[in-house]
Amino acid sequence: MASVKPVVVYPPAADGGRRVRVDDQFLGIAYGLLDVAEFLRRAGIEDADEAYAAASGLIEWRGGDSGTWGTDPV
Repeated sequence: MASVKPVVVYPPAADGGRRVRVDDQFLGIAYGLLDVAEFLRRAGIEDADEAYAAASGLIEWRGGDSGTWGTDPV
């Protein structure tokens, strides 16, 4: 099933990074909201910052919300 939101942030990998995709284009691995904001700026959302990335309705957060980075310690 395809996402109805244009930006998808995938679940964290073992190193804490999360893949970021806009439409069908892979933008990179984000290690925090600052990275997500930078990817959004490169995709044309010039005023994107960390607060925008955390609250934007354009982003589908998979495997956790905007505060989920890395894995929980065991």
